[in-house]
Amino acid sequence: QWQLVESGGGLVQPGGSLRLSCVASGSPIEWRAVAWFRRVPGKEREGVSCISSTGVSIYYAESVKGRFTVSRDNAKNTVYLEMNALNANDTGNYFCGVHGGALCVFLDDEPVSRGQGTQVTVSS
Repeated sequence: QWQLVESGGGLVQPGGSLRLSCVASGSPIEWRAVAWFRRVPGKEREGVSCISSTGVSIYYAESVKGRFTVSRDNAKNTVYLEMNALNANDTGNYFCGVHGGALCVFLDDEPVSRGQGTQVTVSS
């Protein structure tokens, strides 16, 4: 139902910042919660953040609280993830996913649509 394309990843030094974008097409996302996930080889997928359809309710994994900020622009069908104070543990493939409802329930809930992701590598 949605095609999702992430961008903004790259190689960054520890302490650096990146801003990821998730652009949706095919259908509006304004009535859906959208989440960011990350996957590291050999580890399970981790829910990083979730933002409700209106942006009023926002959730973060403990590991990124205070460093990451999620936001959305429904007019642009886009969700962003601002990442600051990055460290090596933040390395991974980051992808976004659209949920079936307007609210976030659990951070690691399976989305109904997901993108391919953008690679984030934190290294000196």
